[in-house]
Amino acid sequence: MKKILIALVFISTSLVYAQNANEAKALLDEVNTKATGYSNISIDFKYVLVNTEENIKQETRGDVTMQGDKYVLNVLGITRIFDGKTLYSISPEDEEVTISSDNTEDENTITPSKMLSFYKEGYNYAMDIVQNVNGRKVQYVKLTPIDSKSEIKSVLLGIDIKTKHIYNLIEIGANNTKTTLTVNSFKTNQTLSKTLFTFDESKYKDYYINKID
Repeated sequence: MKKILIALVFISTSLVYAQNANEAKALLDEVNTKATGYSNISIDFKYVLVNTEENIKQETRGDVTMQGDKYVLNVLGITRIFDGKTLYSISPEDEEVTISSDNTEDENTITPSKMLSFYKEGYNYAMDIVQNVNGRKVQYVKLTPIDSKSEIKSVLLGIDIKTKHIYNLIEIGANNTKTTLTVNSFKTNQTLSKTLFTFDESKYKDYYINKID
């Protein structure tokens, strides 16, 4: 009888876990479907990086405009332009442009173009807490990498229940570095310049061009 009860508890727990995971994935799919329905997305955000062990705290604001896989990201004084094939990182302070393929050296990095779809591969899902933030209801989904050697320990994705837009993303690294990206404004279907995602080398004649691949 004891063995039967243990088996029933195990089965019940497994079913609850599976239902929770399915519910979490369904919500993420809904957010992704809505986002990909826009012709483009422009986000202003707050970026905070904290590592208490190293006594590091970095806080800044940034913005990103995304259209399909293409994006222009401005954060920490650096502009990154990804045209769908090549990533251009422009540093005015160093007067340097680094040209590379998109994060091929670090598959764990959650780039702007992947922010809405990175969960599809390599993660387990679970519904987490619900919070009321400035009058909005935010449902968190916890994502845990399947690969135990991943540089990411976990990701919490906060989703505005009403709009189905991402409110924030909290990433905990394997080294316990906590990175939080909070959306301040979320605009869609803006009129964009045709050359927004095009790198114009003529504007950087005095810069050092560093091609790393």
